[in-house]
Amino acid sequence: MYTIGIDVGGTTTKVGLVDKQGKVIQRALVITTNYPVISDYINALHEVIQLLITEAGGKDKIKGIGAGVPNGNYYTGEIVLAPNLPWKGVVPFGKMLSEQTGMPCKITNDANAAALGEMTYGAARGMKDFIMITLGTGVGSGIVANGQLIYGHDGFAGELGHVTVKPRGRLCGCGRRGCLETYASATGVVRSAMEMLSKNSTPSILRQLSPEEITSQKICDAAIQGDEVALKVFRFTGKILGEAFANFVAFSSPEAIVLFGGLTRAGNLLLDPLRESMEKNLLPIWQGQIRLLVSQLPESDAAIMGAASLI
Repeated sequence: MYTIGIDVGGTTTKVGLVDKQGKVIQRALVITTNYPVISDYINALHEVIQLLITEAGGKDKIKGIGAGVPNGNYYTGEIVLAPNLPWKGVVPFGKMLSEQTGMPCKITNDANAAALGEMTYGAARGMKDFIMITLGTGVGSGIVANGQLIYGHDGFAGELGHVTVKPRGRLCGCGRRGCLETYASATGVVRSAMEMLSKNSTPSILRQLSPEEITSQKICDAAIQGDEVALKVFRFTGKILGEAFANFVAFSSPEAIVLFGGLTRAGNLLLDPLRESMEKNLLPIWQGQIRLLVSQLPESDAAIMGAASLI
């Protein structure tokens, strides 16, 4: 038997056919931004799901569909006010996809899906208490305590990307100011670089690029070459993340914090200042006790695998 796992992203949606060992044996891609109308998007998903059903040997070989979705509600199957997705308001995603495909569908927050994948197959195997932080276009999180994902009374617990780290700080897509996401996401790193370039005249490789060409990857590449502005961006980002992580530890006392997402490719450029900042701000009882880990799962498959495990 197989399950279908879906990782819904603001730019692309990854769909995978997953076997009972958690291996993704076939993949498909839908460009999320091509479908500003949710019904058209569901139709596009249905088409690729049909191809995966054929690959599996028929619909009777599929147990169901699991999806990791930004602001996806496990209890209701709805997407609620996801700022990085093209559909606004409340979207009955699970119900629509189930009706279209004729199969059971469960959804959860995309970071929760990544946490499930990590707990089952990755760096958090055997752990009952950890926090998953996804550093991508936004900042997501999944909190596991006593071996259970924390959903809260309404299904929305664990929005750590939207804790305030800078009162009256940068405007966030959620409508508030100073959220962690505005500083520690790939988008936030670009914003930090742009601000630093505009406020000083320090020589930088990044000045050779137009604003549209500056990405978190190019900032990372510049930092590897010793670019002072780029290095300062990662020191700044790591400091903010470390301060936030120290606060997160105080409320759930995790064994580890697991990092996932494109920004982790910066390696020690980000991790060194992050560790230093976190240890500096932890209460003494936790100093030197909390492991900081990078996901062991393929970036393209982690959320697919976690989403599939919902079924």
